[in-house]
Amino acid sequence: MMASDKASPPSSCDTFVALPPATSNGQVIFGKNSDRPGLEVQEVVYIPEMDHSPGCKVQCTYIEMDQVPHTHAVILSKPSWMWGAEMGSNDQGVCIGNEAVWTKLNGPEDLNEKLLGMDILRLALERASSASEAVDIIGQLLDSPGQGGPCSEEPGQQAWSYHNSFLIADGMNAWVLETAGKYWAAEHITEGVRNISNELTIGTKIDRCSPNLEEEARKLGLYTESMGPFNFSAVFSESGKVPENRMSFRYRHGLKMLKDLSASGKFGVRDMFKILRDEESGICMTDGGFVSTGSQVSVLSPQGSPSPCCHWFTATPNPLTSIYKPFIFTSKAAIGTSTLSPDFGEEDPARKSPRFQSQVDRRHALYRGHETLRDMLGREDPKGMALLENLRELEEKCVEDMEETLICWQEENAAKVAHIFQHMANLELNFYK
Repeated sequence: MMASDKASPPSSCDTFVALPPATSNGQVIFGKNSDRPGLEVQEVVYIPEMDHSPGCKVQCTYIEMDQVPHTHAVILSKPSWMWGAEMGSNDQGVCIGNEAVWTKLNGPEDLNEKLLGMDILRLALERASSASEAVDIIGQLLDSPGQGGPCSEEPGQQAWSYHNSFLIADGMNAWVLETAGKYWAAEHITEGVRNISNELTIGTKIDRCSPNLEEEARKLGLYTESMGPFNFSAVFSESGKVPENRMSFRYRHGLKMLKDLSASGKFGVRDMFKILRDEESGICMTDGGFVSTGSQVSVLSPQGSPSPCCHWFTATPNPLTSIYKPFIFTSKAAIGTSTLSPDFGEEDPARKSPRFQSQVDRRHALYRGHETLRDMLGREDPKGMALLENLRELEEKCVEDMEETLICWQEENAAKVAHIFQHMANLELNFYK
């Protein structure tokens, strides 16, 4: 899909959220698969909270922005070549995942270097204390400097660009924010389940939006009152159809799984794992030019709960052959280096001008180890299946231990879990040796 090619809409990425009464214990469960070019490496990084001096700047993927006085601690799952992230969480209990969407306003100007949707996601996590505040921040960034720029460094895909949608959640509620260029609409979700899958889904229920959205659509010749109530998806979707008439199989299948698995009111972390590992629907992408290069599931504690939020990341491709490893924000949190890609500094081809003139090896240690397993499974080596079974047992034991720890949370537990992600990643690496 190129910026000027409207015949090939994006067909990757799925983000999900489940809220009470679909979940137990008042929790909110967030999940996302990041489906990206198959050779792209996704890393998991932790950045502590920081205070910044007046006048400081922050260098995003392509452009520089004014920095804010304080940024929250964040854990991010991100394509290793860019500054921004496909998904992540902050120490305020906010999670965001983004998706590519295709609209009537896509065009060659989308390649102009501004903020990638992934940059917007990271900036919102670093700055927002709630899902509601994240909506406001994203809206401001869409207005200025706006979204744009190449979204891949892979040869043959460097003219790939798109607009973005976001699913934003905290321990109280969730928001879906969808864009068409600088225009946007947001829908507030307070209960039940919701998902997004590379298409505009917001209809007439618009709880916040860019200034004068309806009037701006009229000026663009996209909306008249004769079309009925203003419907964001119908007005801006490239297909021009209302949401219920154009939903993809992935979206419909994902929503059905959400509803089926939450029917008992006990939707939990394992249920989200199951959805993200569903290969038949394409939610878990394993073949072709795009692959689920990283995966995240977050369990967000309700306001006032003594238990912290717990965030699970694979840091490796294909959740079917990967295991989720937990992370909890604490004052001494650290994740080690096994999921960090090499830093090429100013010699990085993504930073030099002209960009993307060469390729570099961005594989991190855990990615390299996981390649061993993928190779064995590709050869149908029985040792590969046995190894995967052992890893799944390790994951299940970790889930059980974390559930017990969180239910009986005491302040002294913070020191015990500060390095839990690093510990699990190292255990996984040992399996590959």
